Amino acid sequence: MESKNPIFSRRGAAGQQAWAGPAPSVQQLNQMYAAPSYAPPAARAMTIDDVVVRGFMTLGTLVVSAALAWYFNVGWGLAAPAMIVGLILGLIVSFKQSTNPALILGYSVCYGVAIGVLSHMYDDVYNGIVLQAVLGTMVAFGGTLAVYALKIFRPTPKFAKFVIAAAFGAVGLMLINWIAGIFVSGGLGLRTDSPIGWVFSIGMILLGCFFLLLDFSEIEAGVRAGVPERYSWLMAFGLTLSLVWLYLEILRFISYFTNND
Repeated sequence: MESKNPIFSRRGAAGQQAWAGPAPSVQQLNQMYAAPSYAPPAARAMTIDDVVVRGFMTLGTLVVSAALAWYFNVGWGLAAPAMIVGLILGLIVSFKQSTNPALILGYSVCYGVAIGVLSHMYDDVYNGIVLQAVLGTMVAFGGTLAVYALKIFRPTPKFAKFVIAAAFGAVGLMLINWIAGIFVSGGLGLRTDSPIGWVFSIGMILLGCFFLLLDFSEIEAGVRAGVPERYSWLMAFGLTLSLVWLYLEILRFISYFTNND
């Protein structure tokens, strides 16, 4: 008897069988019946709100840990190991582009402890300098955000390459300055209260603002491309890195012009 099932028996125009497949088993039929009619999206797309929330969590963790380190005055006995661990975690996140919240929040805790101790030391010598540095960081962040939001300047690929090259150059100069400081007091003078130190600090502050521009551009591009929501952690990490850079450089720069009497 000839099968009339259009799925398992198809015939050509001449009436000859063109294709016939084996009948599925009961288990296969059950699996086909239970399968969803559509494939749900793998992950929700990232939004600006996601980055803002993760940013508050990451930066807030750093501020709280810094405040506790300041309050209990834990000293460099704890701050130095915390800085090393934070540096390692930061390198892991940066090079692996990790979106693991534990690594990112761990970095915030460790660097918060180090920043709290360092800020306490500066404030003991220059009373009120920490508040000035915090306000300066907020002004720099707000000004850079306004420049980007108003489209006064938008980063280009060439600009990004320039900023990255400048950052490597700055780190290299600081390393050379540190090595030179072993043999000569003040090294090359890049971190001293002198005209060359002032110029270098201004350059480092500008470099921090440039990194913020790159962060804003990356966030906008990620939202436009619909990257998964978990990448908001990586964006928040980048913003935190740039703000830490800015705060430390502004803190040092203000110290050059603050009376320590």
